[in-house]
Amino acid sequence: MALTNFQEKNFYGVEPAIRYQLLPHRFKRRANGEVFLSNEVGEFLVLPRVVYEQYVAHRLQPTDASYLDLKAKHFLVDNQSSAHLDVLASKYRTKKSFLEGFTKLHIFVTTLRCDQSCPYCQVSRQNQDASAQTYDMTPDVLERSVRFMLASPAKQVTMEFQGGEPLVNFDLVKEAVRLTKQLNQSVGKKIDYVLCTNLTLLNDEHLDYCKEHGVIISTSLDGPEFLHNINRPLGNGKPSHEQVVKNIKRCQEALGHEAVSALMTTTRESLKYPKEIVDEYLRLEMGSLFVRELNPYGFASKSAPAIGYNTKDFVAFYKEMLSYIIEINRSGRTFSEAYSTLILSKIFTPWPIGFVDLQSPSGAGLGVCVYNYDGDVYASDESRMLAEVGDSSFRLGNVLENTYDEVFFGDTMQTIAAASCNEALAGCSDCAYQAYCGADPVRHYRTQKDMFGNRAAADGFCAKNMAIIEHVLELMLNSDSELESILWAWINRAGVDEMQLPRI
Repeated sequence: MALTNFQEKNFYGVEPAIRYQLLPHRFKRRANGEVFLSNEVGEFLVLPRVVYEQYVAHRLQPTDASYLDLKAKHFLVDNQSSAHLDVLASKYRTKKSFLEGFTKLHIFVTTLRCDQSCPYCQVSRQNQDASAQTYDMTPDVLERSVRFMLASPAKQVTMEFQGGEPLVNFDLVKEAVRLTKQLNQSVGKKIDYVLCTNLTLLNDEHLDYCKEHGVIISTSLDGPEFLHNINRPLGNGKPSHEQVVKNIKRCQEALGHEAVSALMTTTRESLKYPKEIVDEYLRLEMGSLFVRELNPYGFASKSAPAIGYNTKDFVAFYKEMLSYIIEINRSGRTFSEAYSTLILSKIFTPWPIGFVDLQSPSGAGLGVCVYNYDGDVYASDESRMLAEVGDSSFRLGNVLENTYDEVFFGDTMQTIAAASCNEALAGCSDCAYQAYCGADPVRHYRTQKDMFGNRAAADGFCAKNMAIIEHVLELMLNSDSELESILWAWINRAGVDEMQLPRI
């Protein structure tokens, strides 16, 4: 953008009081008449309507407080802003730096066998005693998949083991770590290992191995005993909560609290117990809670009529739970909600986040990939779930049949990438919250049979995200000093008594 190319007249045909250019931004009128503005890097302002109209009509004076705010946050540029656009470009590069290195999260589906029978399970799980030859990843598939992972240009990658239940096939997990460390000697990547497990089969051997090799644990906890047992029964119908809780404590003791995380999946029954769910996490000394809605993928879609709900009910549940969590923090105990923390980070910091669902370009294929037990490679775990019910639209290839370049730069990946930028998607491109949200072509395809289309049209993902973004934004904008300190503590992963920040 040339700094000498300033608009001489505004759209009324009147000479402007000051020569400045508007920089790209999006806006939304608030219920109270104010106007919310956001730009390409997520910086925002809230202006009175009359000030916004003066701004777009080029009638603001350099002495106006709003002029200085608009300039400082890159909503306008004038002939005194020689380095202003360079700063904006640097911020934009920082926001999009998650793209550097390409795919960083590599998910290995070591088996489809599982000892649980969760009604919301998204994959075609098989019983624990099903044929290992049919449903377990073979050594050949494992080796090729590891080589694909190490071929990624990323300097640091995460190797995540999923299932089914990966503890059913733990020997393959151990072989995967051994092989990866061996092959990585000539590559030199930093590799993090994550075991996604329901913890019902955990034994001392598993714990000792995870401690020795720095494997962190990600598990599921849907709430107190009565609720968890409804949502996550064992394959024989027996309850699982007692075993899971016992093994969460064992993992915390052996690996440290920071190496154990859990998320909960919300069912229709869960909506009745927001406080009880939080209390269970507090009882187990978990530092945060990730509230996850049901996903419309794979076999989970078949159980939706029995356990599902609408977006409005989920958002109401989420807000009630978030309010209770804030009260817990006001009492002096640090405990965060992970999804709100991610959104707050996108709104109030210049840094990117690693959560692929809130990235643009979308994380599908670009930030995450899945190596299925049979060698098929998918753009995301949700892509694999679609394939389990017969739709392989997001299958990138097969490690035994295709090269790395054919998988990650083939026609399917090109199509996904084209639908992955919410800056250029209908319903997203002009949304004031675009910079805080993500593009999810897989979910959009599942709900509307179209990777592109209008994201805001009958899409629960859009409705949920917009409601939560607006809610956490309002919390911060209208916060007292204590609440502001709490929310910043979440963003900075600090204690609630460590953040003393000035008002916005």
